[in-house]
Amino acid sequence: MIPSFFIAHGAPLLAIEDNEYTQFLTSLGRTLPRPKAIVLFSAHWVSGVQNVSKVDEYETIYDFGGFPDALYQIKYPAKGNEKISNEIEELFTKNGISYEVETSRGLDHGAWVVLRKLYPDADIPVISMSVNPNLTPEDQYKIGKSLSVLSENDILVIGSGGTVHNLRAVNFGKDNGQSDDWALDFDEWLAQHLENWDVESLFNYESLAPTAKLAVPPYGNEHFVPFFYAMGVADNKRNATLLHRSYRYGNLSHSVWQFG
Repeated sequence: MIPSFFIAHGAPLLAIEDNEYTQFLTSLGRTLPRPKAIVLFSAHWVSGVQNVSKVDEYETIYDFGGFPDALYQIKYPAKGNEKISNEIEELFTKNGISYEVETSRGLDHGAWVVLRKLYPDADIPVISMSVNPNLTPEDQYKIGKSLSVLSENDILVIGSGGTVHNLRAVNFGKDNGQSDDWALDFDEWLAQHLENWDVESLFNYESLAPTAKLAVPPYGNEHFVPFFYAMGVADNKRNATLLHRSYRYGNLSHSVWQFG
């Protein structure tokens, strides 16, 4: 069995940077049991209905602008796996979850930045998944829960986003590793309730968590919701471990949570 993970993908520059966080991700990829495949929910693929990719080989999407040319030269030519895509469809049907199949979309940077650090050879099949920020956290969790059997079959499920992701609040001139108090307060609240698997409080984070509106602004909540998809996968284990937490630009969080 392989745990599920929530992994922050930070800014696109992580793809070409060598720092504490990128070194951690590289180490994580080397220490995890090698998965049969990777199912990844990306904050940068938003849809009103759950999408499941069924792609032979992915193109690399550069869904950002104004960065160094080196970023646009990166390729991550991961392949899909039709059999596992079909299995996901069956699980969704069994659990009453509406879905659509996507046969052409490539991997956005929420996917390939993380995957390239974990598995640089792009030699593990990937099934890319969308997220829906308009669903309740309970429903996002339910979608993840419906895929619990994948972890039991050595398939790695990742939610890629950020626990604190407010681009209007970041300070690009502040890159000394220090964190704004409000960002740390939110992450500490999250950790407290995660370690107790207190889903009732977590599902109501918007009204209960300190500084939730700053940490997870309504215009950017798509970066937080992959958390609930990844968490739901481990509903049968119900334990959470914080593996890494650091910050860039004052409050952009680099958190990695292991579930299960």
